[in-house]
Amino acid sequence: MAAPLASKAGSAGTTAKPPFPELDFRSGARVEELNKLIQEFTKHDQREYDDQRALEIHTAKDFIFSMLGMVQKLDQKLPVANEYLLLSGGVREGVVDIDLDELNVYARGTDYDMDFTLLVPALKLHDRNQPVTLDMRHSALCHSWLSLRLFDEGTISKWKDCCTIVDHINGATNYFFSPTKVADWFYDSISIVLSEIQKKPQRGMPKVEKVEKNGTIISIILGVGSSRMLYDIVPVVSFKGWPAVAQSWLMENHFWDGKITEEEVISGFYLVPACSYKGKKDNEWRLSFARSEVQLKKCISSSLMQAYQACKAIIIKLLSRPKAISPYHLRSMMLWACDRLPASYLAQEDYAAHFLLGLIDDLQHCLVNKMCPNYFIPQCNMLEHLSEETVMLHARKLSSVRSDPAEHLRTAIEHVKAANRLTLELQRRGSTTSIPSPQSDGGDTNQPDDRLAKKLQQLVTENPGKSISVFINPDDVTRPHFRIDDKFF
Repeated sequence: MAAPLASKAGSAGTTAKPPFPELDFRSGARVEELNKLIQEFTKHDQREYDDQRALEIHTAKDFIFSMLGMVQKLDQKLPVANEYLLLSGGVREGVVDIDLDELNVYARGTDYDMDFTLLVPALKLHDRNQPVTLDMRHSALCHSWLSLRLFDEGTISKWKDCCTIVDHINGATNYFFSPTKVADWFYDSISIVLSEIQKKPQRGMPKVEKVEKNGTIISIILGVGSSRMLYDIVPVVSFKGWPAVAQSWLMENHFWDGKITEEEVISGFYLVPACSYKGKKDNEWRLSFARSEVQLKKCISSSLMQAYQACKAIIIKLLSRPKAISPYHLRSMMLWACDRLPASYLAQEDYAAHFLLGLIDDLQHCLVNKMCPNYFIPQCNMLEHLSEETVMLHARKLSSVRSDPAEHLRTAIEHVKAANRLTLELQRRGSTTSIPSPQSDGGDTNQPDDRLAKKLQQLVTENPGKSISVFINPDDVTRPHFRIDDKFF
């Protein structure tokens, strides 16, 4: 690089210091270049939806909800009026804390175009006005067993075939809700319903391209028009209120204080079907704060979210073998960073590069120290079970990223562009079953669908990256009830 010319400004006999570009000390990369690369990644990673794509999204969602309504009617196990939490991004994207080592590998562009995670309550405990105390005597931190003693006799009778049974010395029998047995039941029930649906195909119905049980989640890929949508469906236990084990977290100061209310943050939590490293898979559930994370996401700046998405794309590829680090670990580190750093700093629009480098440094620090506290239950170390060999292997890989972040960003951009090209190519071939366009048949009967497509497009545009909660009555699946954060549609 040519030496910059000295400035003529200033008093006689002195020269002003040349304005060097801002550089990353470790790699020598220009911060301005890193910012541009992050912006380019964001542009390719976030796609706009036209009316037709919005209608395809709605068609797939309605199909999934109708299917769940039929599952409920099979044996009346699921609650009659249920509340699902629909999250943008699949389980592999780290939207919930579930182990990835049991999941088949799906790739955007090759296997699907859009991905979602749907939390479906199998049981609900919603009448609690006090901290919820769970049975953690047999579990690692952040995990719990669930006894059906908390429920009425009717619930026990319906679900006891999905329980493990423990007989006590006093002769009493305790039924513990089993995540593995619930997942088996759920997969079998969904398979039965889909088989029935496919016997009587209807015009415009999505094509079921894949149904697989991945550990304790059920993955369904639907072909709708020119789109392929992945739904990771997770059977959960839903609670209103807040767990006693996380009560002390509420006493601390947090980045969201004053931006959203405590009532919004602690409105509910879940048990998801995942056990600890040494836990008993048939009995142990993991606490999930997905509902709270939807609220906290509203308080995170767009530049930090862009850096997080770019960093996530890098580590998903780089740290995939052996599977030790998931995107959920990175999400937890981001939330801790929000608590640690001034809000005015994190709000800087042109600091995405600083945030990306900081997230890489944080992740490497966590690996070297084998310490990543759960954001809501800090006494739970999510990396405690890893071997020294594994953490050092991943730390060395991250060191290569930190030495040349620009090159790894370019690779991430090429991956997402390649995925988009695959999607466009499949759309051109018309490889999936087509659904009619809102305008295809003419006449007034299509106007509601047209308005719905425009409404959905508006929701997607106005709420980028937000998660949608949907309340639906299985006996009336014709009425969508959207809730994006705390707004109803």
